[in-house]
Amino acid sequence: MKGLSHPKNNVTLNPSGNESIRDVIGRVSMKRRRFIMTAVGASALTVLGDVTIGGLLQTVEAAPVPAGLGFGGIGFKSIPPNLLNPATGLLEKDLVSVPPGYKAEVILAWGDPIMPGAPNWSPDATQDAAAQEKQAGMHHDGMHFFPLPGRQFLSRPLASASAYQGQTYRRGLLCVNHEYTHEEILHGSEGLLSQVTIQKVRKSQAAHGVSISEIARARIGNSWSVDRNSRYGRRITANTEIRIAGPVAGSTFVKSKKFDITPNGSMEIGVNDGYTAYGTVNNCAHGVTPWGTYLTCEENWNGYFGKNNPSEGVASVPGVEEADIVALQNRYGITSTGFNYRWHEVDPRWDANTNPLEPHLFGWIVEIDPYDPQSKPVKRTAMGRFKHESAQYVVDDSNRLAYYMGDDERNDYIYKFVCSRPFNPQIRGANRDLLDDGTLYVAKFSDNGTGEWIPLVYGQRGLTPENGFRSQAEVLVKTRMAADRVGATMMDRPEWTAVRPRIGGFNEIEVYCTLTNNSNRGVGETSVNQPDGSTRAGSARPPVDAANPRPDNRYGHIIRWREDGQRVTATTFTWDIFVECGDSQRTEPNLVGNINGDDFGAPDGMWCDDFGRLWIQTDQSGNGRGDWVNIGSNSMVCANPNNPREVKRFLTSPTNCEVTGVITTPDGRTMFINIQHPGEGAPASNPTQFSNWPSTQGYGPSGRPRSATVVITRNDGGIIGA
Repeated sequence: MKGLSHPKNNVTLNPSGNESIRDVIGRVSMKRRRFIMTAVGASALTVLGDVTIGGLLQTVEAAPVPAGLGFGGIGFKSIPPNLLNPATGLLEKDLVSVPPGYKAEVILAWGDPIMPGAPNWSPDATQDAAAQEKQAGMHHDGMHFFPLPGRQFLSRPLASASAYQGQTYRRGLLCVNHEYTHEEILHGSEGLLSQVTIQKVRKSQAAHGVSISEIARARIGNSWSVDRNSRYGRRITANTEIRIAGPVAGSTFVKSKKFDITPNGSMEIGVNDGYTAYGTVNNCAHGVTPWGTYLTCEENWNGYFGKNNPSEGVASVPGVEEADIVALQNRYGITSTGFNYRWHEVDPRWDANTNPLEPHLFGWIVEIDPYDPQSKPVKRTAMGRFKHESAQYVVDDSNRLAYYMGDDERNDYIYKFVCSRPFNPQIRGANRDLLDDGTLYVAKFSDNGTGEWIPLVYGQRGLTPENGFRSQAEVLVKTRMAADRVGATMMDRPEWTAVRPRIGGFNEIEVYCTLTNNSNRGVGETSVNQPDGSTRAGSARPPVDAANPRPDNRYGHIIRWREDGQRVTATTFTWDIFVECGDSQRTEPNLVGNINGDDFGAPDGMWCDDFGRLWIQTDQSGNGRGDWVNIGSNSMVCANPNNPREVKRFLTSPTNCEVTGVITTPDGRTMFINIQHPGEGAPASNPTQFSNWPSTQGYGPSGRPRSATVVITRNDGGIIGA
């Protein structure tokens, strides 16, 4: 995600004559062409020939997209983009807009009470950390709906989405990630302009993490509400105690300093045991398990660390070489100032020099049981350490379980984790530690449309002591450096993954990944990630390749692959580029346009619903300026996996925000999406300078913009998107 507190990807328009995906497809094998034919249909290949964008735009029509193999069709009418109003310098609408026949209502905003004893949100944002610990956190991101009473398992239906027909879901638990904070809005009128204090830092830390709230649908109508007194209401924050599990647990790399964490400070009291961590931060996208638990992914965790005295170097740590620590901080992007949260100035736990092992406790996937409020979250280290964006699973016909994950950094990688043991669909407890034992793979994409999953296993492919890998625990702590060593393909910011359901006769294991952008691709003097892991995070300038075919890739693209043999344990796959995003009104030599002209760029959030519709959300600047003047605000579109030209715009957003997080109730009749950081960039003295959402949507008091979850229903009570 690219909020103001995140690493910048400054892009400038740079049209190029480099080879396009048309050229790539022209030189691939017949096996590759058959994959494209079965995936997108023969009609879609027309656009890869002589059809122009202008010609495509002349075919715009509002007709429904018909159903197809493993795809339920798209029945709504596209809505227009929310464009810049030159008179005001803002977008035309400070609203969430949806198609005719649909309704969008806010259900859960930053600061809303979610558990007994929680106070109401105060529009002046003067409430303290203790209040924030009982309220919904800031900057909503990935999320999932867990039905109540709890279904034992949440596996997708293997036969048909019609299995859900006749069932109505009126109650459940909503797990919501809170990625980061806008400090100028979080702390009232003074923001962080005045001296940072431990009280402000504690409030910021309390606004991170995950919220679990119980929600219910009214008996009459489609409206949903939060039960603020639910026994399930829970907050996991940057200071919550968490168990470390898997190969890294107990290793020297995670025996950081231990602190007594109080509202007024952190006091050093010894050394952690290697099995305990405190907190989860920058919780971006998510995943779930087929046994009904929630996975939250730690993305830009590096930005919370800083160094009060950077010239002094890192403190010595028994059993870990200083050179290793310095190299890890360089490869994972830890700097002296971080992202200006300034936690390290008053909380020594976050000083990367004096507490140099603390960063190793972050960058993991954290498993949470929403049905058990007393359970302790668990960091699953076998799944690797990087900037996790999302984790989507597949259970194949032999009950083998795999997760597909992206590392959200320019020039980093796509991963797969395959559990060693089969998933047990009969006994929930048998899967309790399934994520602690398995093989982590990284993807290598070849120009001919095939690919290889390379195992990151100690002792193999150069992951040996002479190259700085002395155990499997060290391979996992140094996941990025291990991927550098084995020669994985550098990608254009791999973000969300999505898995196409195996329904309606569609039996392939087909996975998608959004590649949001990369301003370094094919620009300037060429450089690549060095195999010794010494390249600083995001700094390389790789040339274009078949999987990332555009230089200065401002608009991004979506890649997809199919596992060979329809097995998650396969070590080879075939791939194609599902769509290259962009503005069809600009000169885009590589752009694959769509029939409706519903352009979008910077794809980020993504999910395939249980009816085979692919929902795609965007994360660009959000103000409709510059490269986005014809695309407008961030949006969510619905795409036909059988034909990437068939895309319809379903939702547009308020000003200076992103659209993220998407899930429906299992019956498909209620959709939840998140609006993150509306009005971002406004100063503490004028928080509504750019946006006053969700007040403009009729929710809550005015005063400052708030990230929030939006409930979308059809007026006729039907299935979303049908």
